[in-house]
Amino acid sequence: MEDFPIRTLEMVCLGSSIALSGFFYYIYKKKRNTVDKLNEAPVLSLDEKLVDLLNATPGKCLQYVVIEGTVQPIGEPLRSQFQDTSFGVIQKLVLREHKLVWNGLARSWTDSERVLHQRVNVVPFNLLGLNQAFVRVLCPLEATGPNMEIIHEKFHQATYGFTDLIGQYLSGEKPKGQLETEEMLKVGASLTAVGELILDADRLPKIRPPTDGSEYFLCTEDFATLRMEQEGLAEIWRVLACVCALASVGVLIWAGRRYYRQLQLKREQENLRREFERLGPGGRGREEENEGESLENMCVICLSNPRGCVLLNCGHVCCCFRCYQALPQPICPICRQNIERVVPLYQA
Repeated sequence: MEDFPIRTLEMVCLGSSIALSGFFYYIYKKKRNTVDKLNEAPVLSLDEKLVDLLNATPGKCLQYVVIEGTVQPIGEPLRSQFQDTSFGVIQKLVLREHKLVWNGLARSWTDSERVLHQRVNVVPFNLLGLNQAFVRVLCPLEATGPNMEIIHEKFHQATYGFTDLIGQYLSGEKPKGQLETEEMLKVGASLTAVGELILDADRLPKIRPPTDGSEYFLCTEDFATLRMEQEGLAEIWRVLACVCALASVGVLIWAGRRYYRQLQLKREQENLRREFERLGPGGRGREEENEGESLENMCVICLSNPRGCVLLNCGHVCCCFRCYQALPQPICPICRQNIERVVPLYQA
């Protein structure tokens, strides 16, 4: 097995596919555990009975629950910078630069973007339920989501003159402009929170990131939609892990097939050598008995052993069997025709 023929490119492909397969499987297991916890998480009604339920729970803590309610700020909400009638509790302002970059390999201009500036503003807020019951939301920026509503989006077109055009073609970058966006989680929006529910000392129910490392969710969709999305993501990572694993198996099968062919070729050559020695004196015994042979009967390759085989189909008698086996390709050294088979030379 020390001669197992795995080439450098195959080794790189094999190592990469195994590493990616392990990485994708790790992510899949995390997503699968998240889906399992979501399936087991109880959906609690946000009403006045929630405080009594937490009081009756050991430690006044429920590790992983689902709460649905509407967003209500604690104090003054955030006001949109571009729409005076829009108020929210999470505000995200992003300024992105869009440009064209010359791709020398594809010989074309490709789109590129980068974030020039980003700012996120948050004010404390509750989830409001029935009969003015509420749950305080802690650490919203640590949660997965929410998908906020785009309040403002404006593209500022870049302007440039003749000298700018020359500089762009010399540098390989052509600015298109800047995109200004504002996203906001608005007051009154429906929100689904999945996390750890606790009751603090002042009898305020609060939901926060789970202390056991489970994923914390704040999403504007309902719980059924959230669960289906997470199941879809887990299935995607599972498929990617399987594809990479199959790729590594394919590389091993390809290398093993070539190794088997090499073993088969060596076996055929060994059988041919034995058959050559058995049928006639043109084998090794004749090659070793080269005392007194004339130079014209010597092998044209090594010039030390007598000619002992006939190359077919051309019929040339020009080399010994050892040199025939050492040929890099089955081609006659005299006429350069392909060698179909070789037979021992008999001399009476």
